[in-house]
Amino acid sequence: MKKTIVRAVSTAAFLSTVYAGSAYASTHTVEKGDSLWKIASKYQTTVSELKSLNNLNSDLLQVNQKLKVSAAAEPAKPVTNTTAPSTTTYVVKSGDYLGKIAKQFSTSVAELKSLNGLNSDMIYVGQTLKVSGNVGAAPTPPTPPVETPVTPPADSSVYTIVNGDTLGKIGLQFKMSVAELKQLNGLNSDRIYVGQKLKVTGKAVEVTPTPAPPVAPPVQSEKTSEYTIKSGDTLGGISLKFNMTVQKLKEINGLNSDKIFVGQKLKVSGEAAVVTPPVVEPVTVGEFATDFINVAKSVMGTPYVWGGSTLNGFDCSGFIYYVANKAGYKIGRYSAEGYYSRTYYVDQPKPGDLVFFENTYKKGISHLGIYLGNNEFLHADEKRGVSIANLSNPYYTAHFDGFKRFY
Repeated sequence: MKKTIVRAVSTAAFLSTVYAGSAYASTHTVEKGDSLWKIASKYQTTVSELKSLNNLNSDLLQVNQKLKVSAAAEPAKPVTNTTAPSTTTYVVKSGDYLGKIAKQFSTSVAELKSLNGLNSDMIYVGQTLKVSGNVGAAPTPPTPPVETPVTPPADSSVYTIVNGDTLGKIGLQFKMSVAELKQLNGLNSDRIYVGQKLKVTGKAVEVTPTPAPPVAPPVQSEKTSEYTIKSGDTLGGISLKFNMTVQKLKEINGLNSDKIFVGQKLKVSGEAAVVTPPVVEPVTVGEFATDFINVAKSVMGTPYVWGGSTLNGFDCSGFIYYVANKAGYKIGRYSAEGYYSRTYYVDQPKPGDLVFFENTYKKGISHLGIYLGNNEFLHADEKRGVSIANLSNPYYTAHFDGFKRFY
């Protein structure tokens, strides 16, 4: 049985509908966080109809872009309410983010941030937030136009996308190809987002976790465990993860320098702290792209340091981590593959997009940089440090994978 999601209609959406007798205009002004799927749900239409009505060839939208929407049924008229909304409190749980909480209490992210004096979208587990209105309180939506239902395969089900998912990963989980997933869900690109629901066939492959080996009683009074170093690790990053100091880490492992290597095993105290990463809203090309490039150019000449992510030295992924955060896009420290899974392909790259390369020093995605336009990109070069290179260089042409953009 199909569920109907009732949502509060924002002031911007009401202002975009202008009544003139019995006739009315049917346009929508794109806001930050909007997607074709989200707009189609709001106006009781489909993504394919929106794209056809507006002659769109892709799912990419720009803030303040005007879209025509289906006018088969007159949208609900605004309700004037002179009574000040009541407020209550909500305690943040694991997995929550501002968009999810705003939807639960029929409000907007901007209203939540204003009500709680928030300057960013970052929240944490246990935080108490003021919320207005009641859960699920929303005006009655207009009667949707009658559509011929598309009969899905008999064994299909619905999967809700979580952080870190890609179409390839979901396809493997449900024994489907990416092409089958896109066809079943009417997708024209590989772009997906957290909370999106996809039709899938069959059931997810159940993986029986390997039982953990028994842990021998510790010889020392302090509990220790073993950690295997991965690409991009530093002693500072490992010590933060396990609530240790670098000095303590070097002491219990008999290290005389900060040099470590991939595959090396280190003794660590305690267990790694569980950190719930913040859910980042989609980034639109514009102001961020400009800041991203300006910050990147400001650190040109910084030497190359394997695993480095400070002004003392960068590797390719550490460079992206430092520049993105300085430009206002808060994201964790990942490898090149990590940033690859947190971006989506673009056919027509713009300055500020990321460019990825494969099979350089290892198999698979292994290097990335920031696209500047005119076939040039800025990256952390092993010999020249942070510098500009050209995609027409035979080496980069041979290893080029594609252009991608942050969600």
